Amino acid sequence: MNFRIEQLRWGVRRRLEFIEFRLFWDGKFNRRDLTDTFGISAQQASADIALYDQIVPNSFVYNSNKKVYFCIERFKPAFLTESIDSYLLQKLAVEHQWIRLEDSWIGNSPPVEVASLSRATTDASILLQILRAIHGRLEIDINYTSLTGSSNPSRTIAPHALTHGDGQWYVRSWSSNHNDFRDYSLNRINKIFGSRSATIDRSLDFEWVHVINLVIVPHPKLSKKGKASVARSFKMTNGRLDHPCRLSVSFYLISHHNLDLDPDKLDPDRQQIILLNRDEVKNARSATRQMSKEALARTLTKRPLDSG
Repeated sequence: MNFRIEQLRWGVRRRLEFIEFRLFWDGKFNRRDLTDTFGISAQQASADIALYDQIVPNSFVYNSNKKVYFCIERFKPAFLTESIDSYLLQKLAVEHQWIRLEDSWIGNSPPVEVASLSRATTDASILLQILRAIHGRLEIDINYTSLTGSSNPSRTIAPHALTHGDGQWYVRSWSSNHNDFRDYSLNRINKIFGSRSATIDRSLDFEWVHVINLVIVPHPKLSKKGKASVARSFKMTNGRLDHPCRLSVSFYLISHHNLDLDPDKLDPDRQQIILLNRDEVKNARSATRQMSKEALARTLTKRPLDSG
């Protein structure tokens, strides 16, 4: 069975995955679901259904009165894992209006309310130019709204990666203004003007390159049952989670979960986890940032000699 699945053309496989998605999450599908979603003929949809039944036999029964295929009670998916992530992420995207419901694979949608604050969206042209700068190793000039309220909105950066943390997207870049590596919020970049080949070696961003394990455990003041519940929620092993994380990204994860605070600052029910190696992470971030600054300073000093 696995061999046959791997040999399927991409378009066919996607349609079979759709059939399985509807069977697994909605418990049913019909031929029109396929024709409407993929813009295929009724004959092609029937062929796809027959192929799915051949690859995953005894997975559904057909109700001729309702013209609907219903999954059997002990249905086991062959294309998709039983992870709920793909379903819930589509629900989240629809609720945030990132995608339309008809662009998702969700059929019968339960009521959903997302408890989060809306953020300004990034202009598509801004993101496209950022991606081109990353792929083309370019240095670009941007108009940026700084949190510090700087009177000069102009910045020159050489982006090399994207970061998502604390609910928003950042572009990891070398800053010409500061001669170091830092994050710029994508939705605060108002305009991009001017570009040229970047001369900075992005491998000098040691905070980005260096990965450290965040050692996370349940709050020590939680009850035994509380600790067990938290350990399960965060998929801990023996009451401990070693989470590998880039040093440059660790700030967002630590801040989001209040891991930078002393365990006694917040009630255990609010701060359910603590960071055991907080000082190690803090010192590593400081050390690698300083190493990058020193390496960049040496590069900047050599540049006039190299050009001569």
